[in-house]
Amino acid sequence: MTKVDVISGFLGAGKTTLIKKLLSGELKNEKVVLIENEFGDVGIDGTFLKEAGIEIKEINSGCICCSLVGDFRKALIKVVEEYEPERLIIEPSGVGKLSDVIDAIEDVHLDVNALVCVVDINKAKMYHKNFKEFFDNQIEAAKTVILSRTKNADSEKIENTVHLIHELNPHASCIIADWDELSDHQILEAIEPHHEDHNHECCCGHDHGEREECCCGHDHDEHEECCCGHDHDEHEECCCGHDHDEHEECCCGHDHDEEHHHHHHHHHGHDADEDFISVAYETAHSYSKTELNDMLNQLDETILRAKGMVKSENGWLFFDYVPNEIDIRQGEVQPIGKIVVIGSKVNEEKIKGIFHIG
Repeated sequence: MTKVDVISGFLGAGKTTLIKKLLSGELKNEKVVLIENEFGDVGIDGTFLKEAGIEIKEINSGCICCSLVGDFRKALIKVVEEYEPERLIIEPSGVGKLSDVIDAIEDVHLDVNALVCVVDINKAKMYHKNFKEFFDNQIEAAKTVILSRTKNADSEKIENTVHLIHELNPHASCIIADWDELSDHQILEAIEPHHEDHNHECCCGHDHGEREECCCGHDHDEHEECCCGHDHDEHEECCCGHDHDEHEECCCGHDHDEEHHHHHHHHHGHDADEDFISVAYETAHSYSKTELNDMLNQLDETILRAKGMVKSENGWLFFDYVPNEIDIRQGEVQPIGKIVVIGSKVNEEKIKGIFHIG
């Protein structure tokens, strides 16, 4: 049976860095396939991860849970059938909804092993305020939340971030230690489910066996609504708040037939494709490190992520940008330069001017 691990996180949280750490340790001895989803037309992160010798199935031009939802399901089936991996790691788009990714995995009858959300401790409050629907969903659907960039964070910020996480998801376990201080074995131990987790804890705070009577006096049979107001049926409660038989038409206008449920699992929210814009360019322009740094500093607060690899006089430069943080480093030779910019609003003419793209 293939283990399916999902490592999510908002734009620039550090998902790729975490995956590289895991792949460089114990997972080297496993047959691993990594599926990435890039929000944008040009894949960048796959280039970084191929250095680890891991098979990568890259899906571009949109978000897993939105425009590419069909392709994602096909990719899952194809990867499992063709490669028969021991472990399948899925890195969703940073602006995707983790709940929709889970739905897609379950639709093709795969079992989720680890459900991880990486949260940048320096941007959690900002993203919770400005991109609540997407940022919060990733935390709410995760089993483990790993904080990134905690090395120089003060204890108050760590405590406040953990408090925010537990407000959104009381049952999520948190990893707050700096990744450099943890081994890949410790991280895997923390994110993988244990046998005692198989008895689902009720949202009212109690653990109900399949036929066990609740302390409140109710029998939580698999089809009965819980006293806390939630339906613990094996089928998910509808987004409109009603429990619908699998063949009944919902009052909200959707057909909740089991065969078609993947078409409406956005819970009446927005798709990432509606709220975020991605532009991608190929460029032959040569940039110095100083010039590239100055260009990235010209990006305004609407830009959430920029990344790429470009030619320079001294080889190739790989770069990552999130608000208030720039990383530029030497990289291996590429066929051509690539730049991807993602934001809530993107002035394409301005971006072209900043990066000297004709």
